[in-house]
Amino acid sequence: MITYSKPNKKYPIELLQNDLRNITDNWTSHFNTAHYSGKWTVFPLRTPGGTDSIIPELHQVDRFENHANMKLFPSVKQLIETFECEVMSVRLLNLGAGSVIKQHRDAELAFEKGEARLHFPIQTNTDVEFYINNERIIMNEGECWYINANLPHRVNNKGLTNRVHLVIDCKVNPWLEQLILNTDTIAHAPDESRDPEVLKQMIFSLKEQGTTRALEMAEELQQEYNTLLTANQQ
Repeated sequence: MITYSKPNKKYPIELLQNDLRNITDNWTSHFNTAHYSGKWTVFPLRTPGGTDSIIPELHQVDRFENHANMKLFPSVKQLIETFECEVMSVRLLNLGAGSVIKQHRDAELAFEKGEARLHFPIQTNTDVEFYINNERIIMNEGECWYINANLPHRVNNKGLTNRVHLVIDCKVNPWLEQLILNTDTIAHAPDESRDPEVLKQMIFSLKEQGTTRALEMAEELQQEYNTLLTANQQ
């Protein structure tokens, strides 16, 4: 199982930074207030049906379209047009100075499960601490990172400036496979998908999210958890 990798994906960082300077409003507080403290805001660029929703809902949406905000970010439109895979949710995530994203998991969002989340840091600072599976990784402006969001991860922005990432969720296909795997910077972890403790944490996280699909997934995982418990007791 891949924990993270740093694909060799180039993008116009200066153009993205210029477009970012033009954005002064339309930021929305992240919906999952249980997962952070401080200020964590979202600027949607591609959403389910192009609506104003800031919830990706990747598992129950068949059609993603560019949001009206994409007109304000031509550099992002230019970037995603280079992708040779299906692009789903596209957002800017802004973690304010002094803010914290608490440790959590985004259930089922992993390369091995057919969906991959890519991070493109547009604005960051050296005091941002990003941990995945308790390992700190440093994501610099101009780099591209694949993060296995199904694993425990957390962020602490101890700096004096905001941290803004472009976050793109994609369907895995051979092109994206090669992008993620053909790199010198890649880390693996044991597959823990059948670990009852992991399932418990995922169920708790999904219930906290509270969306219809999250609760449905929590119920599915609860059934798997119950089956594992029964098997272990025999």
